[in-house]
Amino acid sequence: MQSRPPSSAIVVGSGIVGAATAYFLAKRGIAIRLIDASAPAAEATGAADGAVSVASKRPGPMMAAALKGVALYGELADNGLLSGAFKRRSTFIVAASDEECAVLEAHSAALAGAGVRVEMLSGTDLRQDFPALSPQAKMAVEVHGEGHAIGYQIVHRLLTASGIVVERDMRVEGFQLEDGGRRIAGITTNRGSLTADVVVIAAGNGSAKLLGFSGILTPRKGQLLVTERAPELNAAMRGAIMSGRYLLSKGSQKAGHTPPRGLGLVIDPLVTGQFLIGGTREDFGKRETNDIDAVSRILTDAVALVPGLAGVRLLRSFAGVRTAVVDGLPLVGRIPGLENGYVATGFEGDGICLGPVTGKSIVQLICGEEPDIDLSSFDPSRFAGQGEAA
Repeated sequence: MQSRPPSSAIVVGSGIVGAATAYFLAKRGIAIRLIDASAPAAEATGAADGAVSVASKRPGPMMAAALKGVALYGELADNGLLSGAFKRRSTFIVAASDEECAVLEAHSAALAGAGVRVEMLSGTDLRQDFPALSPQAKMAVEVHGEGHAIGYQIVHRLLTASGIVVERDMRVEGFQLEDGGRRIAGITTNRGSLTADVVVIAAGNGSAKLLGFSGILTPRKGQLLVTERAPELNAAMRGAIMSGRYLLSKGSQKAGHTPPRGLGLVIDPLVTGQFLIGGTREDFGKRETNDIDAVSRILTDAVALVPGLAGVRLLRSFAGVRTAVVDGLPLVGRIPGLENGYVATGFEGDGICLGPVTGKSIVQLICGEEPDIDLSSFDPSRFAGQGEAA
């Protein structure tokens, strides 16, 4: 373990995880070079739904990490760093079938067992509390203390506060090793070599080839929709709506299980008066494109759950590719075999929620301190000896 804080660091990737890592390193007076093959928040962070939420997390390490993540957003909002960029609100998980009700009851119990404040709504209470919902809704669980943040805005706040300028269009081509291959002396890029005491790889799907994790990390596409402003309907919704089916789409009930195309439904009332509606989780398709089948199915499901959306126009659709790990857990920790190399990637749809707390935790690990989140389940060494990660 690092005996003392390093004096310099290179962070590869300026999405929310890389930006948070750079921010917390800079707060300690460590000289930072933050580099990116493209631009800040250009990939998954810029195409995320913005959920800062524990509602859909399966019990275990992801739920525990999400609880810490939501709490840190609150702290950073209260201390001014993320003031106005983090919207506090509840998430309502809604069940519209007997099967979804059964899943939701079990998931609600798991959330409550982890210390999350939840409230069950059904029948008359549900109609009164959430009149915008369709009569199809049989029950709902309100998950209190949640929030929403727009990824690129959070990245901008972190970089501005730390005074870090991203070195754009800089692609990492490999490591320069020393001490018998146990340490990174520097990195080779398309613009020459860089050296630093530590290197953190937070490059999403770009991390796979560099680290030899191509068989471990996989791209997963998601499609999202944005509506026009509908202030009256927006104001009538006290929080985000999540279909009970989303828990199955996301694999919350079974780690690492995602069908070729999972269709869930989340309807988030934005501060602008618009709605963000998603989405898909799919293992195929071009990152830049939406398809009419996905868009129409998402909209059909949204109107079925919130009938008032039928009179709201769709403004745009967009897609992005997130980085998933084959076992459903991110890779956060020391790169196997390298004393001063670290990785933080593979968050799939949880990057916005976990970005700041992951950045803080990886910096604590680098500095020889106890991380805020338990990283043992996320340790990249769990794949040592498997496939290309060997």
